[in-house]
Amino acid sequence: MLSIFPDLLNFGFFAPLLLRVALGVVFLGFGRHTLGRGRGQHGALFEAIGLRQGHRYVTVFGVLEIVVALLLIVGLYTQVVALIVFILSLEAYYLKGKHGQHIEHRRHLFFLIGIIAFSLLLTGAGALAFDLPL
Repeated sequence: MLSIFPDLLNFGFFAPLLLRVALGVVFLGFGRHTLGRGRGQHGALFEAIGLRQGHRYVTVFGVLEIVVALLLIVGLYTQVVALIVFILSLEAYYLKGKHGQHIEHRRHLFFLIGIIAFSLLLTGAGALAFDLPL
């Protein structure tokens, strides 16, 4: 079947840019929440999964989320970061089912994040990125 808007297919190189920036903005929000008002909630989650003194892991995890967000937004090491985000989303999806009281977001969000990250892993950074396809 023919495409209804065939001229828009010329801009397909910009689709990963939109996904990359959207995912970066989401992770920036996650990081700000983790380092801010979600500190106690995340500390309780780390302790619930067996990590002693979970509050120490909160800072590391919050900084990791912000670094991931910035790398996605600028398009640097996109496929490596996408793989990390994909693994984190699988883990968050699992943990939401097991320790749901410590995670405020719904499982659907982690599923969607995982799909976007996997898409970026396959397609690369797209336009306006420091990563260049080889």
